[in-house]
Amino acid sequence: MKTVGVIGGGITGLSTMYHLQKIVKANGLPVRLILIEGKDTLGGKINTVHDDAFKMEAGADSIVARKQNIKPFIEELGLEDEVVYNATGRSFIHTDGELKKIPEDALFGIPMSLESLANTELVSAEGKVEALKDFYTKNETFTKNDSIGLFLERFLGKELVQKQISPVLSGVYSGRLNDLTIAKTLPEMLEYKDKYGSIIRGLSENKEKYQSKGNKKFLSFKKGLSMLIERLEELLDTVEILKGNPVEKIIKNDDRYMVSLENGQSIEMDFVVLCTPHTTTQKILGDTELDQVFAGLLNSSMISIYLGFDIQDSTLPDGTGFIVGDNSDLICNACTWTSRKWEHTSENNQLLVRLFYKSSNPDYEKLQSLSKQELIQVALDDIKRSLDISEKPVTSEVTKWKDNMPNYHIQHPYIVQSLEEKITEKYPNLLLAGCSYYGVGIPDCIADGEKKAQEIASKL
Repeated sequence: MKTVGVIGGGITGLSTMYHLQKIVKANGLPVRLILIEGKDTLGGKINTVHDDAFKMEAGADSIVARKQNIKPFIEELGLEDEVVYNATGRSFIHTDGELKKIPEDALFGIPMSLESLANTELVSAEGKVEALKDFYTKNETFTKNDSIGLFLERFLGKELVQKQISPVLSGVYSGRLNDLTIAKTLPEMLEYKDKYGSIIRGLSENKEKYQSKGNKKFLSFKKGLSMLIERLEELLDTVEILKGNPVEKIIKNDDRYMVSLENGQSIEMDFVVLCTPHTTTQKILGDTELDQVFAGLLNSSMISIYLGFDIQDSTLPDGTGFIVGDNSDLICNACTWTSRKWEHTSENNQLLVRLFYKSSNPDYEKLQSLSKQELIQVALDDIKRSLDISEKPVTSEVTKWKDNMPNYHIQHPYIVQSLEEKITEKYPNLLLAGCSYYGVGIPDCIADGEKKAQEIASKL
């Protein structure tokens, strides 16, 4: 009997094991399946916290609805009746001491029409004229592995990128635009530029792709994203799930692997899928040659702060949140009006907001050293300055994600390729998976898990 082990019980590891189990059952294969998670609970960056009438996502807060693999996967899990979609509304950028609207007809701040460009409040007339060069400037040099920031600035102008696009896009991908590749952010922008001669025209021609039914672009579940984790765990009925016992090291033993846990237990495996963050994977393998390659992968950090108030969220402007621009007196990087965007998170329509403080923030190191109560006060000060709300919160949740947010910089695809080549050569039947390498969104992680399961199944 072959033994397959998946290390890491986040969404990638769960997806890998779910699809492996399905293949093993369908083909009647004599395979032992083991899922190992170092923490006491599964889910990784997905963790729904319940506090009275509030639901707070300590990590990821939603799933991109337009990804093709999501709807079939949810239906297969029997969760379609539990799905909820985001409420629509305007988003803002806080700049010059006020909230300014991001055009609705835009993708991550990139105009999807001439009208959107003309009507934006965030860019000067000169900046709008500069952006028109998108319609008459050809792409002769940019490839998918070039900087998304430099690409957008080349064709849409520096002002539009810096004042409207960068605050949105760099917030989503946790990094400076000039350090992020086109391939790992918005590869279709390059395709549109080459096909239509214009990014804006390409977006306009393909607008339906980005406007889900009812313009509902994101989804979650009635009881929070943890429902996805709970259902997957429930369905893994032939899998041995070991929780609360981290893997200490993995040693290659002829054509098999000895996986040693911190409690002294050892399990011999034929196939191993490492779905842990790359820093954990590096430590587990303890390979000095690979250390040099792993060192090129970068992570960002973030502090998430929820504040719940005993006031109705109708006190907010007509919108779902804001991002902080360069000319702002706020310390936070962004603020989601959670109870407005996700009605299921507040049973009584009480105000629930979530503020983000990222490691790119010049105040981040100071914030890291603050206590929970001190951080809550920082967040309250930001809420007072941005929304003029001075009430005391009735609930709060502070989560620190330290060096746990993958940063897909320019060299990232080459480093991943180098890792794959060295792993294949030195560690056959050992696979890397997860957001450190192959995409940060939940749909990407699910797809990567399915891909890894198929790779192993082909060898079984």
